[in-house]
Amino acid sequence: MFKTLIVEDNIIFRQSLKEIVCRQFPSMLLKEAADGKEAIEKIHSFRPLLIFMGIKLPGENGLQLTKRIKAQYENITIIILSNYDLPEYRNAAHKCGASYFLSKSSSTRDEIVTMVESIISDKGCEKSEQKP
Repeated sequence: MFKTLIVEDNIIFRQSLKEIVCRQFPSMLLKEAADGKEAIEKIHSFRPLLIFMGIKLPGENGLQLTKRIKAQYENITIIILSNYDLPEYRNAAHKCGASYFLSKSSSTRDEIVTMVESIISDKGCEKSEQKP
């Protein structure tokens, strides 16, 4: 079972992303966290293979959190979510260990689905998890 965690403090964006992912990948197990503390707790107990990570979070920001997670769980794929699609944000995300960068304002449903399909494929998980 492919496990995904969405770490995002904006509940509207978090719910929209969850809806896209759940609709396209109905057998995926998905959990949510609104801040870094909750995210760390869920990572330890849930062990996701994929994390969607907001940059601006209460307490520890998403870039610091990504660096911390990758130091302990290098096999987790992290997608950084940001309102600002700027080269310096992309570079900072990659330096902290994120595999992908997603612009909240300009990414489409199809781009998100294609990115997740690619990650599932790279992790060697069943394609049957996808909804036709």
